[in-house]
Amino acid sequence: MLRKVPFLLFVFFLVSIVNSQVIEKVEPYYIRTIQFKGSTQQSQLPIIRLGERLTLTFDDIHGNEEDYYYKITHHDFDWNESDLSKGEYLNGFDEVRIETYENSLNSLQLYSHYKLSFPNRETRGITKSGNYLISIYDDNGELVFTRKFMVVEEQVAVGVEIKRSRNLKYIDTKQTVQFFINSKDQLLINPNQSVKTLVLQNSNLKTAITNLKPQYTIGSELIYRYDQESAFWAGNEFYNFDNKEARGANNGIRFIELTDLFEHYLYTNLSRADRPYTYYPDINGNFVVRNFNAVNSDIEAEYIRMHFSLQYYEDIGDKEIHIYGNFNNWTIDESTYMKYDEVTDTYKNTRLFKQGFYNYRYVLVDRDGSIDQGSIDGNFWQTENDYTVLVYYRGPGQRYDKIIGMGKGNSSIITNN
Repeated sequence: MLRKVPFLLFVFFLVSIVNSQVIEKVEPYYIRTIQFKGSTQQSQLPIIRLGERLTLTFDDIHGNEEDYYYKITHHDFDWNESDLSKGEYLNGFDEVRIETYENSLNSLQLYSHYKLSFPNRETRGITKSGNYLISIYDDNGELVFTRKFMVVEEQVAVGVEIKRSRNLKYIDTKQTVQFFINSKDQLLINPNQSVKTLVLQNSNLKTAITNLKPQYTIGSELIYRYDQESAFWAGNEFYNFDNKEARGANNGIRFIELTDLFEHYLYTNLSRADRPYTYYPDINGNFVVRNFNAVNSDIEAEYIRMHFSLQYYEDIGDKEIHIYGNFNNWTIDESTYMKYDEVTDTYKNTRLFKQGFYNYRYVLVDRDGSIDQGSIDGNFWQTENDYTVLVYYRGPGQRYDKIIGMGKGNSSIITNN
C-alpha cells in the first residue's frame, strides 16, 4: 500500500483560526500541560459566570524559571477585538508578571510549573460578559501562547435537548442539538439580528456551530428546532490511558522502559468504524494530571513518553492520521502525527505527556486542515457527548456582545425526534 510523506509544515499547523478573525497562538514544544479552568468545572475551555475565579497552569520544560506575563482582551462574537477600552471590562490591570511558580521535584524531566489565578491583587475582576482571550508573553515581549474563555451573565434561560437526526442517512451517525431561549422579562429587540448562538460539542471550539437563527417564537421563547443545521457527528467514546504509576503498567499500557525518561508503550488500537458500538465511560476528550505516589502532582509528576500504535488498513491517500484530544486544546501539529511503520504495518506516534489520565482518539486530517473524526473510530448515535449552548445579545446602541445565557445537555438521554 502506498504511504504518503507528511505535510506537517503547513501554516494551519502553526496557528489555529477559530470561528473568525482572532488567531489563537499554539504553544511551542517547551510549554506543556496547559490547564485552564473555572472554579466549578474541569473543562479546558472555561465558561464562567461574572465574579467566578479562573486558574491557568502550565509547565516550561526548559526549567529555567523564565518570566512570563499575561494580557486579557475582550472580543465580540466573531472573535474580533471589541471596541471596549481596558477599563470598561477589567477592574484593575493586566500585563503583569506571573509570580507563582515552582520547580519540579524528584522528576527525571526538569520543569518549572506556573500558576495564575484571577481575580488577584492586580487583576481584581472582569466586569463585562462576553468572549475573552488571555495571552501569555515571555520576557522579550514575544507571544508564547493564548487561550480563550467566556464570561456569562445569566439573564435568560436556555433549555437543551439532544435528538437523533431526522435524516435517515444520518440517523445512526449524528446527534442534533435542539434548544429554546426563554427571555423571561428581558426584551430581546429584533432577535434575528441581535441574538447569536454558539453550540459546542465537548467544549471544542474548533467544531462549534455558530450560524443558527431562531425559527419561530412562542410567547417569550425563541425556538431552535433544526435538524442537520445543528447536528454534530456523534463520534465514538474516547480511548484513554492512565500513567499515574510511572513504574507499573496499568490501564492500556503494554510495557514500560526506562531510558532518560520513562517510556510507556500502549496496546495497539484497531479501527472501530466497522465494529459494534460499545459504551465505556470517558471524560469527553479531557485529561487530569495525577501521580499516584506524589503529595503535589503539579511539581512531582513525571513526564513520560507515550508510544501510540494503530492498525488501519484503509488507503488514506494524501491525508494524515493524528491523535486528537483536549490534552493540547484540540490542536493538530507535528507532535500528534502518526507515522506509518513498514516493519509492523502500523501507524506510530511518540509524544511527551505529564502523568495523569488522558482521553484521545484518532482522526484523519486532509491537506486543507479539515478533520474527519469518524473514518477510524466511527460515528454512533449512542455515543455519550456533552453539549453547551451560549446565547449572545447586542441590543440597539450597545458596543459589545454580551453572553446572556447558557444551557447544557448530554446525549446519554438522547431521544428520537
